[in-house]
Amino acid sequence: MTLILTPGSVPPEALEDIYRNGTVAALDPASAPALDRAAERIAAIAAGDAPVYGVNTGFGKLATIRIAPDDVATLQRNLILSHSCGVGEPLSQDIVRLMMSLKLISLGRGASGVRPVLVGMIEQMLARGVIPVVPSQGSVGASGDLAPLAHMAAVMIGEGEAFLHARPMPATAALAKAGLAPLELTAKEGLALINGTQTSCALALAGLFRAMGLLRAGLVTGALSTDAAMGSSAPFRDDIHLLRGHQGQIDTARALRHLLYGSEIRDSHREGDERVQDPYCIRCQPQVMGACLDLLRFAAATLAAEANAVTDNPLVLADGAIVSGGNFHAEPVAFAADQIALAIAEIGAISQRRIALLVDPALSFGLPPFLTPRPGLNSGLMIAEVTSAALMSENKQLAHPASIDSTPTSANQEDHVSMACHGARRLLTMTGNLAGIIGIEAIVAAQGVELRGPLKSSAPLQAVLARIRADIPALADDRFLAPELARAGGLALGGDLAAAVDQTVLPGFAP
Repeated sequence: MTLILTPGSVPPEALEDIYRNGTVAALDPASAPALDRAAERIAAIAAGDAPVYGVNTGFGKLATIRIAPDDVATLQRNLILSHSCGVGEPLSQDIVRLMMSLKLISLGRGASGVRPVLVGMIEQMLARGVIPVVPSQGSVGASGDLAPLAHMAAVMIGEGEAFLHARPMPATAALAKAGLAPLELTAKEGLALINGTQTSCALALAGLFRAMGLLRAGLVTGALSTDAAMGSSAPFRDDIHLLRGHQGQIDTARALRHLLYGSEIRDSHREGDERVQDPYCIRCQPQVMGACLDLLRFAAATLAAEANAVTDNPLVLADGAIVSGGNFHAEPVAFAADQIALAIAEIGAISQRRIALLVDPALSFGLPPFLTPRPGLNSGLMIAEVTSAALMSENKQLAHPASIDSTPTSANQEDHVSMACHGARRLLTMTGNLAGIIGIEAIVAAQGVELRGPLKSSAPLQAVLARIRADIPALADDRFLAPELARAGGLALGGDLAAAVDQTVLPGFAP
């Protein structure tokens, strides 16, 4: 089924569907009149004498050079070829598919001056499984994601490489096998394709979707760890968090409270527990995870606006004027990516401290050292905790803001840039690390809860425990653990841990 995109009002849920499920997108046909009007305006300018940037002039520092009408098409082709300078490993096909869909939304607003046939080319490539090979490095996040978007556009004109149903091949072969012919660009169309923030935005959205899923998984493992540590659920009382008033804190506390409700382990130590307060990694989960949730929600609003924005240059305005501006500058995306990075790092940091608490007999209130029934002969989960610390520390380093960096490019014409593209791309590495941490917490917490037997946890958490045990058996004597850590990380990143409980319990983008 094709997902119809209405430019200007595409919700984040639709974008997540494209990213996670490979859903094919196409523009709402109601976009056609606006596309036609802007394309006609550009065609008229290209045929006239007045110089207009990017239509009949050179680009950037070369904007003072006038281009003859007969060379306008060559200008656009040369632009794509000269800007296809990306390096590094290719972006995953799910990212490029989302990037192409974002470009559809932007062009569909009718302010870019491209012909409907160009929009149709992107739609047909998506529908027929032609996904450009786009190197991951080369954009500084201003003047558009020039290099990566040029690689996308290159396939449209029969240059570069593409995947056809996941098989890499030359672009000409991919188009031919899909029944498509290379497109000949006309005035401004190359510029409209490469000016824009769609690569940065696609990467940031992917990081956002992964981070939100892992926050939900982290609430599940956090609740499981709370029971394993015989922690108190009293700090999750609603009235505590209402007194502070942060919505994320209120929502995460509510989730933790529901997850722990009815636990035999919790009920067993309501009376006579000599501990007055739990460590912060247990007690302050709503304050930390709630703040992270608020950050992710704020970033989601920014990226939803950006996904629906027109970000190329110059723009065809409603009155017919063609005006150069700076919507291609990806500073909002860079800030959003930095906020997501902070949230990822902190979700992992508090999860890692819970892992450390549970394996330490001085802190874990009666659990054996490193959660092995026969310590000494066995090391148990000792080094799993060390691995989680390594992943946590790497994410701390990666969380340094990318948005505060800038360097002048293009002969100082582009003298302040956002660095949004690699700032967003690092979120994929960071969420991979976070999945590893939360996966380790799932293993550690499950082991701890079972060591509290015959007492059982709550019904939701017993369902989570059963899901973990379906892939990862309890640890008796030492064994080769690396594959199990990988499987546990997959359960976190793939949504399986969160899916084991009632989804209405866990928070999402909407408060």
